[in-house]
Amino acid sequence: MSGRSGVRSTADGRTGTWRNWAGNVVAAPRRTVSPSTTEALAEVVRRAAADGLRVKAAGTGHSFTGAAVTDGVLVRPERLTGVRAVDRAAGTVTVAAGTPLKVLNAALAARGLSLTNMGDIMEQTVSGAVSTGTHGTGRTSASVAAQITELELVLADGSVVRCSAEGTPQERALFAAARVGLGALGVVSEITFAVEPEFLLSAREEPMPFDRVVGEFDQLVAENEHFEFYWFPHTESCNTKRNNRSAGPAAPLTPLRGWVDDELLSNGVFQAACSLGRAIPAAVPGVARVSSRALSARSYTDIPYKVFTSPRRVRFLEMEYAIPRAALVEALRALKALVERSDFRVSFPVEVRTAPADDIPLSTASGRETAYVAVHMYRGTPHEAYFSAVERIMTAHAGRPHWGKLHSRDAEYLAGVYPRFEEFTALRDRLDPDRVFGNDYLRRVLGD
Repeated sequence: MSGRSGVRSTADGRTGTWRNWAGNVVAAPRRTVSPSTTEALAEVVRRAAADGLRVKAAGTGHSFTGAAVTDGVLVRPERLTGVRAVDRAAGTVTVAAGTPLKVLNAALAARGLSLTNMGDIMEQTVSGAVSTGTHGTGRTSASVAAQITELELVLADGSVVRCSAEGTPQERALFAAARVGLGALGVVSEITFAVEPEFLLSAREEPMPFDRVVGEFDQLVAENEHFEFYWFPHTESCNTKRNNRSAGPAAPLTPLRGWVDDELLSNGVFQAACSLGRAIPAAVPGVARVSSRALSARSYTDIPYKVFTSPRRVRFLEMEYAIPRAALVEALRALKALVERSDFRVSFPVEVRTAPADDIPLSTASGRETAYVAVHMYRGTPHEAYFSAVERIMTAHAGRPHWGKLHSRDAEYLAGVYPRFEEFTALRDRLDPDRVFGNDYLRRVLGD
């Protein structure tokens, strides 16, 4: 039902369920609410606390962990959306927390503006993306959260606060931590991002042998504003992508080429290949070799979000680790050797990206130049043994797991790889001593 308060809610006696995108996480909340204003969201939190219920916000479900799971009140963001302000002089845009990145990107493009950097999936809500540390790849441009200039949050007592790097000491401390807050400090209601005039990116995608990519990795990162690559397990083949700013003119992919590459091959044919691999695991290496040889180079120039992002329709499970950039080659060679000596049958490529160091306490790039290694398995295929083996390699290099992707780490381990971990947990103790925003996932990764 919906009332004058701006809250649409269902009180379903736990009969309703929520599932994430991958289908591996399920929640059965007592109440599901969809506030349309910050004031309505604050009332939701106050009422939940008074009823002794915990509160979690869930976006589009692109996290693979239980970060949004609750048996109390689940906040859905579909009515808390839209661009609220554009300040061209300051170079900022303010959006409601439930706004999907794809809506923000299109709205910015319509105004001749753009984020500086972004990840490759734009289905997420802005609050979900920043709260779990979504990042792209960049030589000097950092994660989505690093582009935030101001935040509005609803705290555990129902109060509404705004914070930025220019506020009081308390506001600055909250801003520093809440940019990647895991939903542990409050419910984000509004975000202000730094933006810039829209620019063009030239993308060059081409196959490259594994040994060449890792041998020239530092050079490839240094020479390109954005460099990433995919290694195809069971093969010696990689696909590389280099994105650099261009003076133009725009030269986008033709509709036919874009459809063939990004829909037919990357989604349709790849879906069929994954289904075959799930039914007949022994076929995976052969399919991987054929798929990697089918890759061809392509170049195009377009506005940022059309270069940075790509459609992901094949459903999978994912684990991603952030390691010191200097450790990347050693770790990746160990991963390749692992696949070669094991019985694992891995149909998804391994994705490698980079990020500069940032100053966000729980950012995976906090305080160090970072390389990211992401491994995937097709939904419905066994993933545990493969992910566990890869995790051992990454933790040997002080790896930090992506907060929204599968991992087995706990607070004791994480406190050892995040120098500012205790700064975050002390702030959490002060703002939410009763754990209104707590759940099992946060208990594991942050402690009681």
